[in-house]
Amino acid sequence: MFEADVRFINEVFDADCISPHQLDRLLADGWRHFGTRFFRYNWAFYELDIRRVIPLRIRLSDFRLSKSQRRVLRKNEDLALEIRPISITSETEALFDRHKRRFRQSMPDSIYDFVSHQPATVPCEAREIAVCNSEGEIIAVSYFDIGARCTSGVYAMFEPSESSRRLGILTMLKEIEHSIAAGKEFYYQGYSYEGQSFYDYKKQFAGTEGFDWKGSWSPLTADAQ
Repeated sequence: MFEADVRFINEVFDADCISPHQLDRLLADGWRHFGTRFFRYNWAFYELDIRRVIPLRIRLSDFRLSKSQRRVLRKNEDLALEIRPISITSETEALFDRHKRRFRQSMPDSIYDFVSHQPATVPCEAREIAVCNSEGEIIAVSYFDIGARCTSGVYAMFEPSESSRRLGILTMLKEIEHSIAAGKEFYYQGYSYEGQSFYDYKKQFAGTEGFDWKGSWSPLTADAQ
C-alpha cells in the first residue's frame, strides 16, 4: 500500500475555533488534535523502532460488524449508555486517573492533555459517550469530534477492573453507530503504526482506510499492517 517515503513531516498549530468543514479537511490531510493543539507527523518512535505512522479512518458505507464485535455488544447489553456534550466532572477525572495507570510509559498527567477546558465546543463541537453499570457508576467514557461529513475519536478511558468487557471497543462501536445514524461518511479512529503495535486494535474494523501522506486514502491491506 505504501511506497518508501523518507520525507519527514512534523507540523503543529493552535486553534480555538475550527468549523465542521475545516475539521473534515484537516482530518483528511492526516491532522489530529488534543485540545486546541493540532498536529500531524508521519514517523514516530515506538519502543526501540522508528515506525511509519498510519492515520486511519473507516468508510462507513463499508463498515460491517465482525463476530468478535458482535460479542462485545452482547456482553455489554446490561450497561446504560448516553451520548451528550462533553462535560468533565470529578467522577470522570477520577476514572481517568485510574485508567492512565495502565500505561507503562508516556503516562499522561491530566484529562486536559486531550481536551480543552471547554471541551464541548472548543476547538469544535464534540460529544461524549458515558457508560454506566447497573449501580449508575460511570465505568467508561469516550470523546469524539463532530465534523460536516465525519466524526473523529479523540480519547477513551475505562475502569481497569472491567477490562474483560472490552469497553474501549464498545465505545468505538457506539461512536461508529452514532456516526452512521447521523449520515456521516467517515469515522476517524486515530493513528496507528506500520507493523505490529499496541494500536493494532484500531485496524480491526471493516472499511478501514490508511493515509499515504501524499493526499490519498486506500483500503488498509495486510502488507500495511
